[in-house]
Amino acid sequence: MRHSIARWFSTTDFERIAAAVREAEGKTSGEIVPYVVDHSDHYEDAEWRASLLFAFLAFVLAAGIRRYSDSWAPLVEVSLALVTLAAGGVGLLLARFLPSWKRFFAGSSQLGRRVAQRAAEAFVSEEVFNTRDRTGILLFVSIFERRVLVLGDAGINEKVSQGDWHDVVQRVVAGVRAKKPAEGLIEGIKQCGVLLEKHHVKRRRDDRDELPDTLRTSDT
Repeated sequence: MRHSIARWFSTTDFERIAAAVREAEGKTSGEIVPYVVDHSDHYEDAEWRASLLFAFLAFVLAAGIRRYSDSWAPLVEVSLALVTLAAGGVGLLLARFLPSWKRFFAGSSQLGRRVAQRAAEAFVSEEVFNTRDRTGILLFVSIFERRVLVLGDAGINEKVSQGDWHDVVQRVVAGVRAKKPAEGLIEGIKQCGVLLEKHHVKRRRDDRDELPDTLRTSDT
């Protein structure tokens, strides 16, 4: 399941992203925090769902063959149990090592919930709330789930609606799909700056950089 963030972003990419944050913040009081995680959860329950489904299907198939075919006539209950257990193991391994299988058995709603929870944790741990005018913005990307969220603090949400972030999300997603995640993230950061200007999140004369501009990452 590990995607290795190091393969997504080079040292140069980190520098370019930090520069994009500084530029986007230059004309407003917004504080943009880009944050990328390898995954938002391990989804062990998805592995067990896959295991149980495979075991059940194998049991039904083996029992049916035993009941209606002479080819498995010698099959005893122990053999039927072994087939069931083996199939369950195969299902578990497929879900553990194939991301698409794990996403399928986790389900879209669970993926969404876990990403939202992880983004909220990042919002707190990175102290996105810790700005004078509550103008912090978290641009959160979870690689395994293929989800992008934008969370604004109270001072941002007063002026920018959640729907306004749609274009930011789409720019990041487009970059990832094109296998250019750094470019996608930079475009998303730039669009954050455009929205802040559009909604008059004005920069004060004594404004200062309150949060670090660097890309935060986590692969745990």
